[in-house]
Amino acid sequence: MEDDEVSQRSKHEEKYSDERREQKETDFPSHHPPPPPDELFEISTTVDPSYIISLIRKLLPNDSRSEECDQSTGERHNHHMNANNVAAKSENRDFSNSSGDPVSMDIGGNNNESTSEERDDMVSSCREPEKLSGSSMEEAWEDHGCVLWDLAASRTHAELMVQNLILEVLHANLMVSKSARIREICLGIIGNLACHEGLLKRIESTAGLVNMLVGQLFLDDTQCLSEICRILTSGLYGAGCIFWAECLQSDDILRRILWIAENTLNPHLTEKSVGLLLGIIEGQPEVGQLLIPPLMALGLASLLINLLSFEMSKMTRERIPERYPVLEIILRAIEALSASDSHSKEICSSKELFQLVCELMKLQDKAEVATSCVTAGVLIANMLSETVDFIPEVSQDFSFLEGLFSTLPFASDDIEARRALWNVIARVLARVKESEINTFCLSQYILVLVRNSDIIEDDLLDIQLEDSNEDSQNSFPSLIKPGARTIAIQKIESMLNNWNIRKEDLREESMKGDCSVNEADVKRLSDCCQRYIKSIEGS
Repeated sequence: MEDDEVSQRSKHEEKYSDERREQKETDFPSHHPPPPPDELFEISTTVDPSYIISLIRKLLPNDSRSEECDQSTGERHNHHMNANNVAAKSENRDFSNSSGDPVSMDIGGNNNESTSEERDDMVSSCREPEKLSGSSMEEAWEDHGCVLWDLAASRTHAELMVQNLILEVLHANLMVSKSARIREICLGIIGNLACHEGLLKRIESTAGLVNMLVGQLFLDDTQCLSEICRILTSGLYGAGCIFWAECLQSDDILRRILWIAENTLNPHLTEKSVGLLLGIIEGQPEVGQLLIPPLMALGLASLLINLLSFEMSKMTRERIPERYPVLEIILRAIEALSASDSHSKEICSSKELFQLVCELMKLQDKAEVATSCVTAGVLIANMLSETVDFIPEVSQDFSFLEGLFSTLPFASDDIEARRALWNVIARVLARVKESEINTFCLSQYILVLVRNSDIIEDDLLDIQLEDSNEDSQNSFPSLIKPGARTIAIQKIESMLNNWNIRKEDLREESMKGDCSVNEADVKRLSDCCQRYIKSIEGS
């Protein structure tokens, strides 16, 4: 019984203690009123917001920081503060908005003590230029800037940084700094901020910032140029893309972008500069109408072909993984241009380009550049639909035909790319007159088809599932014209049938060592084609 009484008393005391604790938390002393709702810190973050704000303060340019040190604490709070002083604006933002500083949110603590701590930090910050040499100051700036660069990748942290005037601070640094590394860090932070749609609008609305960013294209530092290309590309893909396009429409600026892409030897900068061109080509129609015509007049098409030629020459000599993204972005830009109604002719009529993409398609080991080969297949389909004169050049190129089939598995997740590849296969096979060509040539075609029978069979199974889904959505499936893949499969079956008729002659040549085709493989592929054709005819 005594134990029960002790237990009940203990529970009662705990409940009373909890109630008293809640009372203390809700009842603020009259001299420590709660902060107004608009100043409460509502952004959840694993990083102390005061730490982020202190880093932003440490990025203030030296002249602004010196001016800040000359002001007393009272001067920083008076209403006659100079609004054009970035340092003063940053200070005013931090002290007036307690949500940005957890120390000032500590209601139960001593406010005077908190203010004293902040003043001590500011004094230490002000004395730093006197203690550190110029190189040490720059190294410290770089360390602080790199931390913010990483933090800006997080939307929560990025929003806090923008709320505390990081854009104005970076703008001020870009205006006065002569250090390439500082400029790179400024641009890197802005580049990460630009990845967040809402913050991209804040960049656009910061007076003079976008024009300042465009001007950075005329720097000679590779890393800075990579970052500015990344920022401009983000702008062109954003909701305010027209604004960014208008800032780029000067011939001098467009010429500079092309010059960077053509002359840099740095793969990363090549990727970013061509990525900027791709953003123009495949972006909003209004952006293309504004910028593509002057770019074409300045030699955009020939530039892209030259860049592709350079990458292909590099690949034939040595496989360099860091250059694979460069190859892919160039091909994407060319393919996007080839699909343009207004500007496709110049690209699609280039014989040099056609030969380059065909060489890429013939690569035996495609795994490392599979995406590029798929893009090349789509580009070839676009070119053949525009310029039929190229078809005879590849109609009897067996390695090219095998390259088309070997690319199909890499396009398994891209329906349009697979259709483009089948379109090219159908165009190539349509040139084959199986009843007229000699037996050796026919046997070469059959060998290619048989070697890729597994790929053909797997692809047709996937295609039948896609077709059944399409037919279920179409009220009149019988009115759908046969696609390129159906035409190609019908042609393959015809060639296999012709081989069966002429196989005695082919067997005699096989005995001489000219050709060897497995009849079982031929029958298996023929049965697969017949099943597919029957399924199409019965649908």
